[in-house]
Amino acid sequence: MSEHSTNTETTGGEPTRRDFLYLTTGMAGAVGAASVAWPFIDQMRPDASTLALASIEVDVSSLEPGMSLTAKWRGKPIFIRNRTPKEIDEAKNAPIADLKDPNARNANLAADAEATDVARSAGEGKENWIVMIGSCTHLGCVPLGTAGEYGGWFCPCHGSVYDTAGRIRKGPAPMNLFIPQYSFTSDKVIKIG
Repeated sequence: MSEHSTNTETTGGEPTRRDFLYLTTGMAGAVGAASVAWPFIDQMRPDASTLALASIEVDVSSLEPGMSLTAKWRGKPIFIRNRTPKEIDEAKNAPIADLKDPNARNANLAADAEATDVARSAGEGKENWIVMIGSCTHLGCVPLGTAGEYGGWFCPCHGSVYDTAGRIRKGPAPMNLFIPQYSFTSDKVIKIG
């Protein structure tokens, strides 16, 4: 046999003490590296003040029908609109078959919920309220409110047009504007997140 043969060749394929030592040394090195790296990884977690911003409360008492406001949540614009009866009727009368994206995209509902007007709004009895993440689903631009062919939102960057329920109707955007997890804590305060 050659003097450069491995230990497993001399023992007929059975592991030797040297193989065991290589394995345990490697494992000890991996554990040591992980214990040294953990403090650096752990410091990258968000601190308590950041976690506190995981949800916000927005006072909407000043929003009359037809008015909207933009809040900021987790670095994203949030569109909150108190829709007029006309805007609600226009959104209700849009056939689901005419929509580019038939999915509600509402974090408060099942993932497969249809994009009806009620599924896009705050629900029964609060159909006038709509709360959405204000980022165009095409490239993340911020659409302009009460603009476009359907009176909802219009993204001037590439021409995406959303209706008064935030559903994509024309343009390159593939999906409806997303609706975050939210709830009314009172008649005039919305908790987002």
